[in-house]
Amino acid sequence: MSIAAVDTEPGPMASTPVPAGASWEPSPETTVMGPGQLALVLILAASFMVVLDFSIVNVALASIQRELGFTASSVQWVVTGYAITFGGLLVLGGRAADLFGRRRIFLSGLAVFALASLSGGLAQDPGLLVVSRLVQGAGAAMVAPAALSLITTSFPEGQSRNRALGAYGAVASLGFVSGQVLGGVLVDFTSWRSVFLVNLPVALAVVALGRKVLPESRLGGSAKHLDFGGALLITAGVALLVYAVSEAGAVGMASALVLGPLGLAVLALRAFVAVERRHEAPLVPLRLLRLGNLRRANLMMVLMGLWNGGELIVLSLYLQDVLHDSPLVTGLVIAPQGVVGFTAGAFGARLLRRFGIRGLNIVTALAALAGFLLLTQIPATGAYSPALAAVTLVGFGTAGTAFASTVGASAGMDDSDQGFVGGAINTSRQIGAAVGASLLPAVVEAVSRHGQLASVAGDRAAMLAAAAAAGAAVLVALRAR
Repeated sequence: MSIAAVDTEPGPMASTPVPAGASWEPSPETTVMGPGQLALVLILAASFMVVLDFSIVNVALASIQRELGFTASSVQWVVTGYAITFGGLLVLGGRAADLFGRRRIFLSGLAVFALASLSGGLAQDPGLLVVSRLVQGAGAAMVAPAALSLITTSFPEGQSRNRALGAYGAVASLGFVSGQVLGGVLVDFTSWRSVFLVNLPVALAVVALGRKVLPESRLGGSAKHLDFGGALLITAGVALLVYAVSEAGAVGMASALVLGPLGLAVLALRAFVAVERRHEAPLVPLRLLRLGNLRRANLMMVLMGLWNGGELIVLSLYLQDVLHDSPLVTGLVIAPQGVVGFTAGAFGARLLRRFGIRGLNIVTALAALAGFLLLTQIPATGAYSPALAAVTLVGFGTAGTAFASTVGASAGMDDSDQGFVGGAINTSRQIGAAVGASLLPAVVEAVSRHGQLASVAGDRAAMLAAAAAAGAAVLVALRAR
């Protein structure tokens, strides 16, 4: 039984060609699998945990800073360290899953993630916590693309795959916003350490069950070796890029701390392309970079990551600094965005059948645009309720765009490339989120000078910048064929 057994439609597994000199071969120990429903649940549980970890730690930063003695500037490394290794290693993790086994990389990544979570939860000094977060990000970079490619290679292209990807997108959307709520609960009622330790039971349960339930597949034959030179260059390039945009909000774009890494990132990525052109078995086949559907999907994910990564930060600060809500109330106010995002993912396959990939991208990007235009009218005093409709529109637009772009990226791809596709899509989203998390708060700071009214003006300007990103996504979708 394959994971696709959760679907009621009959049909064979997708059969796609593989590169010359290679063969697509299932691992012999996986001829007997557990129930397909459980396999999908395990993948979704691990994906939820990885996405949750992005936002759940933000709520705990103040407590971490006080207890471990971080400086005001260095505590951001608890977030930035995770983002750098996660974003930098995604493409490598995806291709490693293609070559050495998706289940193997998925479960190995979970084990690394669990050990790093334990280390972070027990850390007694800043250095150990930052190292733990770096390792956590590396584990997550193995899990995320392997999870996505386990789905896309186990479900035949069409409605069954779309439903599974819809569930994947729904869980990811819910996880990102749930971190705000769960983090507030854990920090308020227990300790900041619990935001790390909560990962352990989930990760251990998935690892214990995964070997018996999850399918294994890999690219066999002569193509089964890793391009380490290309891997080093693209990891360095993306990691430097994420670092540069993460620091830009704190030190400014003109700082050497931003321009230096940004220049090195450009050099590393240019060198990567040059190496890949000459390599007989490149980490990233350049033929994939010429595919219009993959390029558009990645651009849509960058734009979606930009508005999503920045909006949640600005909105959280607005609720706490302007309306004086507690962290827990702030999380609860933002929660409808995740609930609507979950619904959009859950019904994504039906929406896709009605609108198609291009149409769904247009509809969802327009929904996000409308939501952000409403958020440009957030009040300086009083209740947040007038903007509640706005966050639901943004939630629908974010989840729907992510779902449609993921389906578009994987459609028509060889099974042998699905791990890379998962890594590329996740990398694009993380780069966009890093840009948004730096850019939108910088807009707030540039517009705000003093006083509450000025702060609200900055928040409104940031929402206008997010609307511009959503508008750009509408244009990208409209240009698709």
